[in-house]
Amino acid sequence: MTMKYLATEGAPKAIGPYSQAVIEGGFLYASGQIPLDPVSGELVAGGIEKSAERILDNLEAVLREGGLTFSDVVKATVYLTRTEDFPAMNAVYARRFGEHRPARSTVTVAGLPKGAPLEIDVIARVR
Repeated sequence: MTMKYLATEGAPKAIGPYSQAVIEGGFLYASGQIPLDPVSGELVAGGIEKSAERILDNLEAVLREGGLTFSDVVKATVYLTRTEDFPAMNAVYARRFGEHRPARSTVTVAGLPKGAPLEIDVIARVR
């Protein structure tokens, strides 16, 4: 299988030398998404819930570009700048993933690109 690079207008353009996602070896590896609006390129306002929704919208667009959905995700990694934002982020995440429960790691970090409060990346199996 040849490595395939994905790009969609439904998610923000990469802000560095990387792809929105890569498909290789039967998996889609999505780069981390921060809460950027794909049209304006600006961080969304409105707290951690709005940030989580925007990120998951962006990831959903990347997955869709690869012909996948959240039900194909096997692993997610969540990066938070404030541990106290975990419950609110988790509520949005749980609602969006529904009954699907991929493996997940959550890490508190000192900072994220553009001062974002949250970043999420996923790995999904390709059907």
